[in-house]
Amino acid sequence: MSAKNHYLPEMATINEVIQETHNIMTFRVTFNDPQVMENFTFEPGQVGQLSSFGTGEATFVINSPPTRKDYLQFSVMRTGEVTSKLHILKAGDQIGVRAPLGNSFPYEDMKGKDIVFIGGGIGMAPLRPLMLYMLDNRNDYGKITLLYGARSPVDMAFNYELPSWLERDDLETHLTIDAEYEGWQHTVGLIPNVLLDIAPNPENSVAVTCGPPIMIKFTLQALEKLGFKDEQIVTTLEKRMKCGVGICGRCNIGSSYVCMDGPVFTAAQLKELPNEL
Repeated sequence: MSAKNHYLPEMATINEVIQETHNIMTFRVTFNDPQVMENFTFEPGQVGQLSSFGTGEATFVINSPPTRKDYLQFSVMRTGEVTSKLHILKAGDQIGVRAPLGNSFPYEDMKGKDIVFIGGGIGMAPLRPLMLYMLDNRNDYGKITLLYGARSPVDMAFNYELPSWLERDDLETHLTIDAEYEGWQHTVGLIPNVLLDIAPNPENSVAVTCGPPIMIKFTLQALEKLGFKDEQIVTTLEKRMKCGVGICGRCNIGSSYVCMDGPVFTAAQLKELPNEL
């Protein structure tokens, strides 16, 4: 973030744009100031505000891992005015970035534990930097399992990375879609049901999940059936963030602010908040 004024975005250049799905685009960007790029640090789970000049800004997780610093990566789902304007940008265009913001996944506390990643659709974006960080520091963590699902194969982000994830010996990958689809060779079924079939062992484990609210609701129920305690379940609420610095007050849940107290929370922490999710 700019050392002069953290309310002002740092200028960056879009190096590459990837069309993930019909409504999700990934932007790989670098700061224009080489010193800012060299000194920039962040942790898995932290987010940034991307500026669409003349329109506004919106929050997106930094979904490249801090172990790979050639660029910063953000995946943007088209949902409104700001994201629609971002979607017309192309390689070479300028963009504003305010980052890093928010807290991070407790990856230090997860060392020595088995990790279960459960992502749905664009919810894979917040999980990606943590998973890749752990794979880049593989000896620090136990068994790593990924369950990633979407409505159909064409709704899956990071399709170009899935084959390499499936081939890894140190990552157990399960892919699923909601209904039969021609040519699909993996599991068919809703994520919570597939999770129950996989049945990861909760002993010395942490489950990290992100996806649509309805998926999260039933995934939490499935994890409870499997024996996971609330303290063993971590999720992120970055989509509730607005200004990112606790000024606008629009991301509050009761007296807590997602941008200041999150966006990463355990299920135990969420249960202590008012039921406003």
